[in-house]
Amino acid sequence: MNQHSLELHEDTFYEYFQPYRHPDTSMSCFGDLGLETFGKDRDLAYSLDPTFVWTVMDGTDNGRLYICTGLHVVNRVAYLVTKKSHYNLQVGFRCDGRPSSLTPLGLKRQINQLTRYLAAYGAGAMGAVP
Repeated sequence: MNQHSLELHEDTFYEYFQPYRHPDTSMSCFGDLGLETFGKDRDLAYSLDPTFVWTVMDGTDNGRLYICTGLHVVNRVAYLVTKKSHYNLQVGFRCDGRPSSLTPLGLKRQINQLTRYLAAYGAGAMGAVP
């Protein structure tokens, strides 16, 4: 089955994947959830299971930030660690900036879209429950 990419709003990322501040982080960045892209934080990010690590990247062409699966080097702003795996899927989240956020109905729709995507290409396709 060919995997297609999926882009959703950052609210969906926070709600579904549940990023957290890793207890071994040495600095505070990206809303106190991020790992820095240098030094001990970078080393920590690279020591973790990469299917639970995300990179906040600068979109450069539109001034937006994006949360992308895995560890990236180019245009990186911070790394994030989540409670749920991304299964190395092509899913990204647009950071529109606050106070721009989804309505409860919009968030529910995007969570449903993400759940279907994971079932088709990720955890569900591998027999695991996302």
